[in-house]
Amino acid sequence: MKLKRPEQLHEISPHIETSRSSKEIMQDVVIALIPAFLGSIYFFGINSIIIVLTAVTTCVLSEYIWQKIRKEQLTTSDWSCVVTGMLLAFSCPPTTPIWAVIIASAFAILVAKQFFGGVGSNFANPALMGRALLMFLWPASVSQYVTTFHEGSDAVSSATVLGLVKSGTEISSYSKWDMFIGNVPGCIGETSALLLLIGFAYLCYRKVVNFAAAGTYTLTVLLITFVFSNEGLFQGDILTNLLSGGLILGACYMMTDYASVAPRVKVTLAAIAGIITAVFRIWGMLPEGVMYGILAANCLSGLVDALIRPHIYGVNLKKNSK
Repeated sequence: MKLKRPEQLHEISPHIETSRSSKEIMQDVVIALIPAFLGSIYFFGINSIIIVLTAVTTCVLSEYIWQKIRKEQLTTSDWSCVVTGMLLAFSCPPTTPIWAVIIASAFAILVAKQFFGGVGSNFANPALMGRALLMFLWPASVSQYVTTFHEGSDAVSSATVLGLVKSGTEISSYSKWDMFIGNVPGCIGETSALLLLIGFAYLCYRKVVNFAAAGTYTLTVLLITFVFSNEGLFQGDILTNLLSGGLILGACYMMTDYASVAPRVKVTLAAIAGIITAVFRIWGMLPEGVMYGILAANCLSGLVDALIRPHIYGVNLKKNSK
């Protein structure tokens, strides 16, 4: 058997192996997202169902049609498209136009995923890439937030909690309990910390996610926003920063990807994403920075992996490369 050159040894064993298929993992993620989806229906009504179904359907059809045209092996049955559609829908307000959801979903699958080789080869989270497209081209389509009062059926326009904090407005109308259960304005899948954490607990039980990456990202954001708050040094509201915005959704379902198997790389990328997210929350023009932080970390994953890749025992790459 012909061995590979020493500089290629990082491409072969040892690898982390698992008996679980990608399909099983993606199905677990969908199951974990169901509590937050049901909660979004309770808080935002029929619009939540329409947006989620539109995003998922568009993602599945986009991948199916693309692979049919290119005569590639169909991968729509692995449920990765469903996960992308749900996460994209979860990052949109309930007022997002259907046309915007369709465009963002098609872009997420075709450009952010298929153009780079499909599942496992995309350089960035496809769902966040779709959301970024909407923020770049049609920011008004994803900037209208509402809160639904259960005493009636009317939805009232309102700024998010982070938006109120950013503008210096009093947020006493929203208690920490409201933020925890999800009774606040926001994107349809990010408001209920309780339901997102229930799903995350299931993923931890199933050993699907990297808890260290999620924890590092969350703690980095909370530490920086506590120390360098708008109210002064060491005056930040930790619970408000934790329970409002998309921090928990991003940490539990978007930061815990499979871009690298090296724990130190995952933790480093999570810290980078946390720093960028916190900078946006404190000094940025926008009140939220989860999307930008995670996408920036995605783009830097190759560089970070090359710089701090674990040592290959028994091989001196520098010596053998001479």
